[in-house]
Amino acid sequence: MSSLSLLLLLAGALLVLGLACYALLLWRRVWARQREQAHAAQERHQRLGGDLQLLAGSLLEGQLPLIEGAIRIKVLLDNYDSTLSQDARCEVFHRLFAATAHVPTHADWKALDKAARRQHEKHFNELELQHKAAARTAARWLLDEGLQQNPRHS
Repeated sequence: MSSLSLLLLLAGALLVLGLACYALLLWRRVWARQREQAHAAQERHQRLGGDLQLLAGSLLEGQLPLIEGAIRIKVLLDNYDSTLSQDARCEVFHRLFAATAHVPTHADWKALDKAARRQHEKHFNELELQHKAAARTAARWLLDEGLQQNPRHS
């Protein structure tokens, strides 16, 4: 073999080695980013679980209005674990959410005239009378079982 062939072969081997090292560097970055994302997702899941425990406890203790609590729990459950959210024991939260989805919130609520507000509040009271026991049962189940048996599914 000529020295030119050896030189070209060596240059090619160095180029391949350099590209392999660069590829390894890029893969390490990908793996590090995946670990960071998994850690962030785990922290988010734990935070949502804690928020759900707080809301369910507050709902049971009467520190949170039933309708507001049910809406907040439903939204957090959807983000926490869609399978848990779709459990039949959580259906009441979905019902209350759907029954109040048309009600204006925040600034739109403040912009309503008193008659419209009273009409919505009357509807809230009817919903609360109709679903209070089921919502309390669902909140108790979430605290006692639902959130406990669900370390991570999302």
